[in-house]
Amino acid sequence: MRNIRPTKGHLHQSLGRIPTPLNTRSLLLPTTTTTGAIRSISSSSSSPAYSRPPPALNLHAVVPQRTFSVSSQVEKAKMSSSDVEMGEAGKAKIIDGTAIAKQIRTSISEAIAQLQSTNPTFHAPHLVIFQLGSNPASATYIRMKLKAAEESGMTVEHIQIPSDEESGAPAGTGTKRLLEAVKKANQDEKVSGVLVQLPLEGAGKTEEKEVVDSVDVSKDVDGFHPENIGLLSSRIGEPYFTPCTPAGAIKLIESTGFDLRGSNVVVLGRSDIVGTPVCALLRKKDATVTQCHSRTKNLKEIVATADVVVAAIGQAEFVKGDWLKPGAVVIDVGTNYIPDASKKSGQRLVGDVEFESASKVASFVTPVPGGVGPMTVAMLMNNTFEAAKRAWTVRRAKQLVPLPLEILEKVPSDIEIAVAQTPKPVALIAEEIGVHPDEVESYGRYKAKIELSVLERLKDRLDGKYIVVAGITPTPLGEGKSTTTIGLAQALGAHLHKTAIACVRQPSQGPTFGVKGGAAGGGYSQVIPMTEFNLHLTGDIHAVTAANNLLAAAIDARIFHEATQSDKGLFNRLCPPKKGVRTFSKPMLARLHKLGIDKTNPNDLTEEEAAKFARLDIDPSTLTWNRVLDTNDRYLRQITVGQAPTEKGLERKTAFDIAVASECMAVLALSKDLADMRARLGRMVVASSKAGDPVTAEDIGCAGAMAVLMKDAIKPTIMQTLEGTPVFVHAGPFANIAHGNSSIIADRIALKLAGIEQGDDVNRNGYVITEAGFGADIGMEKFCNIKTRVSGLQPNAVVLVATIRALKMHGGGPAVTPGKPLDAVYTAENLDLLEKGCANLGKHIENAKKFGLKVVVAINQFSNDTEAEMALVQKYALSVGADYAVPANHWAKGGEGAVELAKAVIDACAEPSKFKFLYDLNQPLVNKIEIIAKEMYGADGIKLSAEAEAEIERYEKQGYGGLPICMAKTALSLSDDPSKKGVPTGFTLPITNVRLSAGASFVYPLVGDMSTMPGLTTRPGFYDIDLNPETGDIEGLF
Repeated sequence: MRNIRPTKGHLHQSLGRIPTPLNTRSLLLPTTTTTGAIRSISSSSSSPAYSRPPPALNLHAVVPQRTFSVSSQVEKAKMSSSDVEMGEAGKAKIIDGTAIAKQIRTSISEAIAQLQSTNPTFHAPHLVIFQLGSNPASATYIRMKLKAAEESGMTVEHIQIPSDEESGAPAGTGTKRLLEAVKKANQDEKVSGVLVQLPLEGAGKTEEKEVVDSVDVSKDVDGFHPENIGLLSSRIGEPYFTPCTPAGAIKLIESTGFDLRGSNVVVLGRSDIVGTPVCALLRKKDATVTQCHSRTKNLKEIVATADVVVAAIGQAEFVKGDWLKPGAVVIDVGTNYIPDASKKSGQRLVGDVEFESASKVASFVTPVPGGVGPMTVAMLMNNTFEAAKRAWTVRRAKQLVPLPLEILEKVPSDIEIAVAQTPKPVALIAEEIGVHPDEVESYGRYKAKIELSVLERLKDRLDGKYIVVAGITPTPLGEGKSTTTIGLAQALGAHLHKTAIACVRQPSQGPTFGVKGGAAGGGYSQVIPMTEFNLHLTGDIHAVTAANNLLAAAIDARIFHEATQSDKGLFNRLCPPKKGVRTFSKPMLARLHKLGIDKTNPNDLTEEEAAKFARLDIDPSTLTWNRVLDTNDRYLRQITVGQAPTEKGLERKTAFDIAVASECMAVLALSKDLADMRARLGRMVVASSKAGDPVTAEDIGCAGAMAVLMKDAIKPTIMQTLEGTPVFVHAGPFANIAHGNSSIIADRIALKLAGIEQGDDVNRNGYVITEAGFGADIGMEKFCNIKTRVSGLQPNAVVLVATIRALKMHGGGPAVTPGKPLDAVYTAENLDLLEKGCANLGKHIENAKKFGLKVVVAINQFSNDTEAEMALVQKYALSVGADYAVPANHWAKGGEGAVELAKAVIDACAEPSKFKFLYDLNQPLVNKIEIIAKEMYGADGIKLSAEAEAEIERYEKQGYGGLPICMAKTALSLSDDPSKKGVPTGFTLPITNVRLSAGASFVYPLVGDMSTMPGLTTRPGFYDIDLNPETGDIEGLF
């Protein structure tokens, strides 16, 4: 006879009709097997929300027609026809665990189907089983669990990782891979339960414990995590899960109808897997429990007092019938092999109780096999179902916890408000909106990058509602689009409890130290920490600067080398032999393809082909690529390069632009993923050859290196508002020569995080608020005609920001000049002037309607605005076609001041989007320019300069005629003249030149002179900025 003694950490149980050795237990990883609903793999996400037992949840309330519980199913199965009555008097009734377990599995399957029929977003529970090595016994038990999961209406994955011996890897490799796989499963919200099958081949007790402990407590469906085990014996909380074998044993006792309250129960066994947990469960049933083991003295006498005996001692037929109290209930957990010549295998499976003698004394007894074993697997299925329900309920109940905002009647400075608020850790913000820990790349405590992998994870989710914030024609001081964007997000998220994510551009440091200031919003509607927001942030602008200037350096170097070398010398230096072998680099192969040369070996090129390949023959007069710097510097608007003697007289005039004017920034903002960004960088046209062919960054050979410099910049940065709602900060393209919007990637990620699943309640929809630069005639038009064409996203509504100040200016008020006091007309009530200026608002409402958008006018209230003025604008806006017009005081009151605006936005987004484009791309460039001029600006037509006509002809000849238009025009007037306010009429729009951004995929006509490098005023903002040497705090930024 072979006796198996219990060892700590191992489970003794009988699984159906398959013997389960004492040292085998379930826990689950990379051979993947799939059969029907069965797949081999599994795990889920770790979250601080699970650091303690969850609050009591009515997990069955979602199915009022049917409340499922294991107890109810045991009651149904109690003493059913499947229970075998012994034929002679005095014989015990057999508790048929196989029948009860089958009933439980069937009922779980029915409950899952019922839950899914009423809640389409509830998905079938998914169990992941990991196995290290290929132990045959473990494989048998895993197959049983796979089958049970399928019968229970669940999906299951079995992930098998080779042991170190099998793979030949260094010791500990298999365990390390297993830990990594468990971590991944912990973070996968599709995984309901994680199970690791023990033993782990080649792992010691320490490694085994490390793996078991690594399973997320909320997915520990085996119930063996230390937190679950500890809470099992606690009176102050409940575990997430009860270990399966002890739970099954209790259900088998209850199936007999025996009342455990006040009864004497003897438990034989002290393992952490069965003996100790079953004692804890029995005590919670108000039983009086005595726990014994193989060395307990007077064991026979103690057992004789028991109303119930639970045997889990690991010794074959240890408990005899004459030990038992007549009528006792006997639960046999043991699994032991003893010799049996009548069996083909030469042995048979028995329990810890001598069944023959016990059945003559006990009232009820479990057989081995067919008793506790099947119930263990059934309880595993029950735990997995409960895990799925709990995770689903918690996910749906999860809400952002806003930061309290202390509002002062006299609004302090922006910097004072910002530093007075303590932000939440950025990891918490990310968790609250459903971003997993492995999708967050922290840059300190309060800002982080979001991995693009979140898009793949949420690809099946419907997008949230999409709102673009634009404005009327502004004063030079700005009208608060950023402040409104943030205030609206705070109102939706912190006050109306919607998922609301603001998407804004990263501000340039040029204006920050110049005159305009930052772009974090203002008053009680800001992005924080505002100092980090307005300075380096996560380095994206620096990355764009480096990539841009690498290309600029490469262009000049190529012109120099082509001017000073023969065709042959140039080719030999471009393709030098390395160890006697010449090869083409990746960008060189791309250039050969462009030239129609189908050769990959440099030695195979003819002399003519080699010259054609090596010489770009750039026409310097067509160069459009400037160097950039993120500083306002007027003396870099025109410079001469190549003056050193080493450049051999190859001088040329060029210029610097501010960094955000670089086409690299526009590419970053319009890229859909990393591959798209790499392709766009390669397509950027920097000049034309003397033959008139476009020369691209790919031709120059450094597009790949530029992509490397920008590989982290493509990830959006997550920050927060003053009230703790999420903000995505990403990209900052100029709003004149570029499209002036934050990135497509940030919007796409935000829309998925704010979205809902198919079949979900539409009232659970979230909102993404993205800002468009300048007035609606520029920023909104480019958002609609450029950004949405690339992204394929459709906005639901536009929030049009208007101020009393700007409308008075458009009505004929005095000039508004930065740095100078406002005229008294702007601080006193003047309804006549205001009414005249409302025409500008009316034109922008008309423009927005041309895109099929719902229009919500946000009247951004300043401290001097009167109720009569606000009412006048509100009445006018509604009379000319606005769907909603709402005063908002978010600058002074934060999100509370924008609640009515937020409600209007929710109403506006209730209907499906009817968005449409302003023009068809399949028409000449001139026609598209004219449509924008007439429809958006109110011009009578356009007038092209000779240079503009020549450029348009060249671009269309080169194949760029099908691109959208990005007008580079003043933001201070609907016309080309910034001094013309209101709604100018009777003008022709002059197009002085036309430029190409082939990588960003648009053509930008220049309306008048357009500076791309701001200068510094007499008194720039940097005079007020300093560092406190004692505290390290930044002072005077705003």
